[in-house]
Amino acid sequence: MVKIRLARGGAKKKPFYSIVATDSRKRRDSGYIERIGYFNPVARGQEVRLTIEEDRLDYWASKGAQVSDRVKQLVKEFKDPSIREKRVAAQEARAAAVAAKLEAEAKAKADEEAKAEAEAKAAEAAEAETEEEAAAE
Repeated sequence: MVKIRLARGGAKKKPFYSIVATDSRKRRDSGYIERIGYFNPVARGQEVRLTIEEDRLDYWASKGAQVSDRVKQLVKEFKDPSIREKRVAAQEARAAAVAAKLEAEAKAKADEEAKAEAEAKAAEAAEAETEEEAAAE
């Protein structure tokens, strides 16, 4: 049976995937029948993140090739780029929420330290005043 799936390439910690049509019995990265496109999950700036030859994908699907779940997601994203934009916006919103939470915790900790320091100064001043009264008697 022919499958359309990702084959990993690239260096350690820098993945690069080819979208390939391959025999399902073959290993993930071994020989394939045809390269249909590629996916670069760490693309930055002007680098192309995703490319798929839709006519070849349709051809293999018409021949009965099974498409993997991840490739289905990527095809959907390729046809409608706004899906990725929504996901990136949601990730940025989560990151901003975490940053705000950390900032609030840091401010609370700083306020608590300032309060403890003020109490220590007040206690020290009261102790000095008590010593002065004892020395005056």
